[in-house]
Amino acid sequence: MSVDRAGLAAAIRRARERVQPADVGLPAGPRRSRRVAGLRREELAMLAGISVDYVIRLEQGRGPQPSTQVLGALARALRLDPASRDELFHLAGWAPPALGTIELHVRPSVLRLIDRFVDLPAMVVSAKGDILAWNAMSSAMLGDWSVLPAERRNINVLRFLPDAATDAGRARVGETDEEQAATAAQAVAALRSAAARYPRDPGLAALLTRLRAGSADFRRLWESGVAGGWRSHRKTVVHPSLGSLTLDCDTLHVPDVDQAVVVYSAPPGSREAEALALLRVLGTQRFAAEAAAVRAAERPSRPPEGERSDP
Repeated sequence: MSVDRAGLAAAIRRARERVQPADVGLPAGPRRSRRVAGLRREELAMLAGISVDYVIRLEQGRGPQPSTQVLGALARALRLDPASRDELFHLAGWAPPALGTIELHVRPSVLRLIDRFVDLPAMVVSAKGDILAWNAMSSAMLGDWSVLPAERRNINVLRFLPDAATDAGRARVGETDEEQAATAAQAVAALRSAAARYPRDPGLAALLTRLRAGSADFRRLWESGVAGGWRSHRKTVVHPSLGSLTLDCDTLHVPDVDQAVVVYSAPPGSREAEALALLRVLGTQRFAAEAAAVRAAERPSRPPEGERSDP
């Protein structure tokens, strides 16, 4: 199939203009002075894990044919429904994801669901542990998902392949060695179960190769041969500002796409419930501070060449 560069460029621009910063947990402050509709190109690039220059070239109908991985990341960042996601693939000259591969696209109805959890951290996780979508409270509690490199937005990568440079300031799941060992074993069991369900998924095969090569702990747990799925249980989250929070962690399965909605909560009146209420305020203040910083940085400078034509 050939690439319809003009059609692809128009589809990406239209979709970008429809998504508001608040929809993806980003501050909206400095953009109003620029009168940019929807997401900025920088924001789309950050969410999709690609360069701003690449987004500009795509929207101008230039550059190489985007890969299926890039298209999937763009579709998730732009919150496209399945039909629009498939259109993006067709315009780029690719067939949409086939049956038998792990679904990495989140339905708009599921996105609306996690958006309703304004007081609780919630995120959508794929069958192989990718963090596909999250709400603002999830970023406030665990660390801003949007600034984490896309290749690290996976619970198994974060657990078994730590990186001090990119993971600094993020919360840690598991306070004691015993708790961390238990959650690690459950993560590997869930991944083994996914490998049995998706034996031909290339992304899963690449992830397993990466984990085996980089983590002796992962190799040891994988060789134990235990399989299983995620279960609802209590977890201790060690937050850099609020300390240890023991929370209920419920996993809601979305069966037709084999994804999980993970929600953290606490009993009313508990110390953890008060901490979550404070976390919501702290998260709002953080976004306001980031917006002010971006506004100050932009004031003396001209916008990048590729942004001047934004509506």
